[in-house]
Amino acid sequence: MDSFNYIDGRLHCEDVPVSRIAAEVGTPVYIYSTATLLGHYRRIAEAFAELSPILCYSIKSCQNLAICRLLAEQGSGFDVVSGGELHRAVTAGADPAKIVFAGVGKTDREINEAIDANIGLFNIESEAELENLIRLARERGKPVRAALRVNPDVDPKTHRYTSTGKKESKFGVDIARARRCFEQYGRDANVRLCGIHLHIGSPVNAVEPYIEAITKGLNLIDELRGAGFTIETLDIGGGFGAHYKATEAPPAIRYAEGIVPLLRDRDLQVILEPGRSISANAGILVAETQYVKRGGGKEFVILDAGMSDLIRPSLYEAYHFIWPVIPSGGVVPASRDANETVPGTSPVDIVGPICETGDFYAQDRPLPEIQRGDLLAVFSAGAYGFVMASQYNSRPRPPEVLVEGDTFHTIRRRETYEDLIAAET
Repeated sequence: MDSFNYIDGRLHCEDVPVSRIAAEVGTPVYIYSTATLLGHYRRIAEAFAELSPILCYSIKSCQNLAICRLLAEQGSGFDVVSGGELHRAVTAGADPAKIVFAGVGKTDREINEAIDANIGLFNIESEAELENLIRLARERGKPVRAALRVNPDVDPKTHRYTSTGKKESKFGVDIARARRCFEQYGRDANVRLCGIHLHIGSPVNAVEPYIEAITKGLNLIDELRGAGFTIETLDIGGGFGAHYKATEAPPAIRYAEGIVPLLRDRDLQVILEPGRSISANAGILVAETQYVKRGGGKEFVILDAGMSDLIRPSLYEAYHFIWPVIPSGGVVPASRDANETVPGTSPVDIVGPICETGDFYAQDRPLPEIQRGDLLAVFSAGAYGFVMASQYNSRPRPPEVLVEGDTFHTIRRRETYEDLIAAET
């Protein structure tokens, strides 16, 4: 699952005590495990090896350059959704041929930057975007490759904000429109429309939605090939789950067991876009308790980290396992199962300093006794954690630290008050 473990009653990231990092770097702080990042990436690569896929790590999940470099060194490509993410991928040493560019609102500047970078594939979200790409590619005199994002109308049974494969989604086009789109644009010389892109949402903790979506996508590809179109690429997106409440996400091999037989011998270059499944369990957020407040039948543990540092609980009602870095009495749960009852605990609300009632990490969460100064670790925070952090309430964003074995180094420094106003002065 990850490389965060309690040793002699103290939380470690690989071989480094988390309390040591907090003492040297301060709190709040994001801490990532190299072994976990690379382990998850390699398991996906091995599970799908028969298909020789291009793995395009989804930068949106965790974008730090050091992490992108780690994965680029493993041969990873990158899934980007903005000009900024494209810049990160190129700066991290990505092979441009292994970069795919998705997103419903690509600007002319972003598209031109991607054309000039010679990326491997544009994932097209609408007819209007395709018309614009054709125009820009023609003006630049550089033909490009593209895949049409198709909504297979599959319910991934995830949060409504992160479900993207339904027919009514803002992303992509439905299957009927996809056929018409190929008829109208599929023979253009400036944009080779040579692929289908599927992405049904995230996190998807079941294999069946992928099987349903890919089956529909393959039926469409057969129709298009029968009509004379050359379809050489199938991008099946990402969305594989991660462990938040226990071990709810299937392992990579389980996804592969359902998906690989569908794509075997189909003469398609398969692309996968894993993000959360690589980075989520590879990171934690560590915060220090500022106050413990009792009253009105509630007990509040008030941290120096809040929704500006990790917004998932407030935005998605997301669950994160939370436990003291050095728990009182050495109380450590046997697992991170949300349903496990741990003796010596009592329910508390874990909240932050932000001036919003919705600024909480957990409500009525059983924890051992907490005192001012105690460190708490918010687990499974590597994906959509720091990348969604803000400076709300004029709070500098926290640093990021990468651990490898018994060493660690800061891969993004803590912001200062000067950073908050630098663009305004």
